[in-house]
This record gives sequence, C-alpha cells and structure tokens, in this order.
Amino acid sequence: MLLKDRVVLISGASRGIGRAIALELAREGADIAFNYLKSKSQAQSLEEELKALGIRARASCVDICDFYAVSNWVKETKEFFGGLDILINNAGIIKDMALMFMDRQDWQEVLDTNLSGVFNLTRAAIIGFIKQKKGNIVNITSISGIVGAARQTNYAAAKAGIIGFTKALARELGVYNIRVNAVAAGFIETDMTKDLKEAYKNEILKQIPLGRFGRPEEVAKVVKFLVSDEAQYINGEVIVVDGGLTMA
Repeated sequence: MLLKDRVVLISGASRGIGRAIALELAREGADIAFNYLKSKSQAQSLEEELKALGIRARASCVDICDFYAVSNWVKETKEFFGGLDILINNAGIIKDMALMFMDRQDWQEVLDTNLSGVFNLTRAAIIGFIKQKKGNIVNITSISGIVGAARQTNYAAAKAGIIGFTKALARELGVYNIRVNAVAAGFIETDMTKDLKEAYKNEILKQIPLGRFGRPEEVAKVVKFLVSDEAQYINGEVIVVDGGLTMA
C-alpha cells in the first residue's frame, strides 16, 4: 500500500471529486479526516464506507471559511489520529453569472470558500508540517483558473489564485521537505456539471479531444500519485486533467 499509516485531511469530501479522493487514498491504506458543511447524510455514508476499507475515518462539520473553526479542526484531527501527513484542499463552490449582474455577495462567497478556505486550512496545517520536517499538500484547482471561462470571473479568479498560491508556497516550504502541487480539473462528472444545459455540454464535448467528460476517480488517481513517494521530486506543479481541452 502506497499510503499505509499516513493521515490525510481533505476539505469538502462528502461528494464529487473529494469523495473519490478519499476512497482512492483509503484503498492505499491512508486514514482519512474530512469535513462537510451541509451534506451530513452523505458525509456519514462516506465515513462508514471508508471504515469498511479497514482504515480510520472521521467526518466533521466545519465551515472552511471560518479561520478559527478550521484551526480547531486541524488540532482535533491531529489529536484523534496522532498526527497529520497530507493535506488536500478540495472544497469549492460556484455561483456563475455575468460580471455585469454579479453582486458583491456572489463574488465574495466564491472567493471566501475557494481561495480563503485554502489559506485557512493550509495555514493551520503547515505549522505541524514544518515542525516535523515533512508534509504533502495538493490543491484542487480548475482549468478555469488557467484559461478563464465566461460567466465565471469569481470562480476563475479564485482558481487562478490557488495556482499562484501553490507555486509560491512550494518555493517557501521546499526547504522543510514539504511538497505543494495542484491538480487543475476540466469538466468532470460531478454535481457542478450535471445541471449544465445539454446544448452547452455538447458544445464542450466537441472541444475535448477524448470526447467525454472526466470521472472523479480519474482526478483522484492523479492526486494519489502526487501524494505518494513515487512523486517525491515533483514540487510546485499544476497537473491538468481535462481530456486535452486546454492544450495549446
């Protein structure tokens, strides 16, 4: 097992990509802590599914936007599991709208969750990583942060911010044997994409060389590689998982 006895903290893992990551890492022997905000039943279901794989798992209701609640969550996780080895920043929301109609709240909520949430959780986790002189961070971003997308100025700004955050932190923490990378997901079959209009989906599919949307499990396998020792010389990179949509 690639991750036996490692403790992983994942934000927003009750469904979608986060859920797939939790299951993928658990199958490799990692113990999993994750948070949810509203999806209690889904979180409880995932916790039981993870435990059935023979690992320790713990779901916590935590608002990723609350700096102090996140700090307490990290502290409680370390006390419960006896340490922390890997951090996956995955939590995110969308509030798509043309900028001319976007109000301040729609802008701020997306930035608070998608970008400030990454700061809150990473800030709390790296203190322990620095002390133990090891750690691994993977941030889930989006191709919207690389090439942009109409009606997603808030989302694209946050996801682009994660890319800059990843590269800056990788330079900052490398000396402590802490690696920081990101995965930029394209169109993946999740709750975020299931409500897209059929005509829009078909238009996007024409632009994807592989001719389909990705699966959460395909993102999870890339994350698994990045947090494993097999990727121990990869740092500050953004791995794109989009079926070839954004290649230039």
